[in-house]
Amino acid sequence: MKWVILIIGIASNAAASVLIKMAMIPPRKFPSLAEPLEALSNWPFWLGLGLYGGAFLLYAAALSHLPLNVAHPILTAGAIAAVALSSVIIFQEPFPWTTGLGIFLVIAGVALITARLA
Repeated sequence: MKWVILIIGIASNAAASVLIKMAMIPPRKFPSLAEPLEALSNWPFWLGLGLYGGAFLLYAAALSHLPLNVAHPILTAGAIAAVALSSVIIFQEPFPWTTGLGIFLVIAGVALITARLA
């Protein structure tokens, strides 16, 4: 169950990042006090903010079952990989081979850091 909590936290974190990016694409604008009603209509921003909060709570729950030096690297590497892949699929952003290699090296590094600790 501890891994399921962490994986859902990773997914929540990545989804929040994607939604915040969507919230900043025109015609949407960053919520401001000058135009409070317009800020309310920017649903991707508010949903993304909520998902960041949910990801934080899931991370905290995972920490009650996993060591910090295991949970944090896995959460960070998972979010990096998920956001990089999501940006390609959803926003058609470039994915050069160096990005793929970097993701592989981050995941390999986390595997080495967390080996025998979980």
